[in-house]
Amino acid sequence: MNRLFKLAASAAIFVSATAGALAADYNFTIAGWAPPTHGLNSIMWPNMVKMMEEASDGKVTAEIKYGLAPPPAMMDLVLDGAADLTVIFHGYQPGRFVGTKLIELPGYEGNAEQASVAYWRVHEEHLAKLDEHKGVKLLALHTHGPGQMHTNEKIGSLADLDGLKTRIGGGVAGDVGAELGLVGIRVPAPKVYETLASGAADAVAMPMESRKGFKLTEVAKNVYEMPGGFYRGSFAMIMNQEAFDKLPDDVKAVLESEVFGEVASRMLGKAWDQIDSEGIAVTKSSEDNSISVASDADVAAYQPIIDKVTTSVLSELSDKGVDAKAAHEMIQKEMSAN
Repeated sequence: MNRLFKLAASAAIFVSATAGALAADYNFTIAGWAPPTHGLNSIMWPNMVKMMEEASDGKVTAEIKYGLAPPPAMMDLVLDGAADLTVIFHGYQPGRFVGTKLIELPGYEGNAEQASVAYWRVHEEHLAKLDEHKGVKLLALHTHGPGQMHTNEKIGSLADLDGLKTRIGGGVAGDVGAELGLVGIRVPAPKVYETLASGAADAVAMPMESRKGFKLTEVAKNVYEMPGGFYRGSFAMIMNQEAFDKLPDDVKAVLESEVFGEVASRMLGKAWDQIDSEGIAVTKSSEDNSISVASDADVAAYQPIIDKVTTSVLSELSDKGVDAKAAHEMIQKEMSAN
């Protein structure tokens, strides 16, 4: 009877969700690439869909589909119209995005919510003219929390990272890894578990949510934590432009004013802070896991790397015609203000 009750409950939930989709005038396809249980798919997308449904009075909804393409191909998937919405990680496509590296720099003080709001505002002020998301509708920008080093062996000092085979996501994380002497291995996040489990990598650079979201507690049982993080990661929530254009003008207007932009960016950053907290909690509750915080000496030793990488990224932005100094200062100011 208990099994029958569970089956009936599951069926009721499915019918309810399907009925909601059928009632909407526009039911869009979301391309999901993280595991279904990851915060991107269990919190962020459901929140976004709910916001769109409420703002449009039920006219717009969306459903997640998996396995449509690997993470680095998500931008092109939406450009081609094979999916309507997705989240892209900018670091997966080296050279395609430069302005996005600004928010990835180490040295900022603040959580993912603060960083995401600051990111959207500085994008509007300084980065939008780069048109790096050309061809798609940019819905929101956000970051993950501070990126840390997750390792098989316990790390005692910054110097212990030198020569470590490490999965690095790209972007500023790659720049930092090179300065630290890491031997970089490029694989997307969904492949991290097997890369570590097979011994192909000794470590991975990721935010703390990955302890739970990608089960790092099982394959990288030690965390070496740099206060403020070694870097941050940059994401964009995007939509097929033609899919957006076919919406009625009044629906487009309400989504623009009540959902997209800073509102969605704040929601995504806040959700990431939540899942980072969950990752920390899971680590602390695992008896065979440990978190080692960098010493004052290592924090001081990391500062020249921060300075060097920052100078390099700001130079890249300047070469693209961005007032890099003003943009950098704006992020710092906005993060402390919101």
